[in-house]
Amino acid sequence: MTESFLQFPENNIPQVSRPQIWIRRLVWKIAIATLLLMAVGSATRVMNAGLACPDWPLCYGQLVPTRQMNLQVFLEWFHRLDAALIGVSAIALSGLSWWFRKELPTWLPWAATFALFLIVFQGILGGLTVTQLLRFDIVTAHLGTALLFFSTLIIIGTALTPYQGSHATGKLSGIGFVAATLVYLQSILGGLVGSRWALHQCFGGFQLCNVMNAHILGVVPPTLATVILVWFTRKTPGLPKNLRTLANSAAALVSLQILLGIATFKLHLQVEPLTVAHQAVGASLLGVLIAFTVLAIRDRSNQQSLI
Repeated sequence: MTESFLQFPENNIPQVSRPQIWIRRLVWKIAIATLLLMAVGSATRVMNAGLACPDWPLCYGQLVPTRQMNLQVFLEWFHRLDAALIGVSAIALSGLSWWFRKELPTWLPWAATFALFLIVFQGILGGLTVTQLLRFDIVTAHLGTALLFFSTLIIIGTALTPYQGSHATGKLSGIGFVAATLVYLQSILGGLVGSRWALHQCFGGFQLCNVMNAHILGVVPPTLATVILVWFTRKTPGLPKNLRTLANSAAALVSLQILLGIATFKLHLQVEPLTVAHQAVGASLLGVLIAFTVLAIRDRSNQQSLI
């Protein structure tokens, strides 16, 4: 990501085209739906519902498996329904971006196309998770792609949001980027722990303890990076309220995430809502850090344009 990537006329002139407003709203709605999708996907895994629908893309050969419907089938079916709606929305996002490209930032159609590519690839991985009987590497890649798609939406939505800050943010954008990257990698490692049932196997027969321990130790780098980000944010004078709010939100989320992780570990994954919340809070933390980074880059770009 370069600084020029986030330079828009709206940074200097508070004038936004109507198509840009439509697309910004659509992006945020897709981002919320994606966060819900990942939470439902986590619930599907912890409830052992990943193969509740034995075929794909239909479920028991039907669009709505009314006769076979139970909690597990509903979770898997709803997960696919949400994914399908997001896919249609991503097609609309890409189509609108190219149709109104003359009224939009030049980077937007390409970013929307990249998001569309990710969701198509995500759909392919979703099908493979069923046909390959929940193979752990495919399941982990499925989560990783979902997080990357979610991150792309947050970048687009934050970049399109009107923002008039023009303050010297110093190294905050770099620290935010490092923190977001570490959280992403830790989330992938957490997905690997879940897809291989490493916690259960370690407690049950001392197998895959190295995977579980790597995830536990992996908490340290993203936590330290987030703490450093919050500390620098509080020490930097004159920052906009948006950046301070996002930094404080990151601090609260990382604290909550650690508490959820400890509770999940102590209870041996026996309380499903805790595991689902652990996944959802981790994704939310990633989104907050990415939004902070994007705004910090915009601030730095504006500051340099004034020199």
